[in-house]
Amino acid sequence: MLSKRQFETRLRGRLPPPPTCAPARAAVAAILRFDRDAPDVLLMKRATRPGDRWSGQVSLPGGREEPVDADLVATAIRETREEVGLDLARRGRLLGGLPPTRAIARGAVLPLAIVPFVFELVEPAPLALNAEAAAAFWLPLDRAVAGELDATHRYRLGPVEREFPCWRYEGHDVWGLTYRMLRDLLDVVTRG
Repeated sequence: MLSKRQFETRLRGRLPPPPTCAPARAAVAAILRFDRDAPDVLLMKRATRPGDRWSGQVSLPGGREEPVDADLVATAIRETREEVGLDLARRGRLLGGLPPTRAIARGAVLPLAIVPFVFELVEPAPLALNAEAAAAFWLPLDRAVAGELDATHRYRLGPVEREFPCWRYEGHDVWGLTYRMLRDLLDVVTRG
């Protein structure tokens, strides 16, 4: 069973240095709640939009660093407020971060490093999705760890269809970068 204490203990002091592996930087927020004595993480389904490499996919709230951001934690907080209406500066508590992940879209490695930061939602709040988010939902991480949500996502890139591991929950496939970042988080918490 995953506990709040495990996340606090294993993530304490884990704040990665700014990434140097890519010229552009982004940050995402893995927002946890423990309403049922087990962790749920907030995910959003991105709206279908031309020009968005991850259009229609499930993701963590977040986005590219802007000049107004003091650091990448500020990026994650700003992007979360913009996309899903949660003010993590007021209603969240930073637990830690994970190493940067290189962005991949449509089979190509992009010149973008994404840093995941983990927050606990300490005060419930309604979500207010902007135009970038078509939906939002809470994924039960204990069920993911137990293997109950394991599935395969098929993705077509030109004439080639590939299969990727994913979690399937309430009609949503969590795969790709989001799946990889959440697997990294669970590895840190369960293996230390």
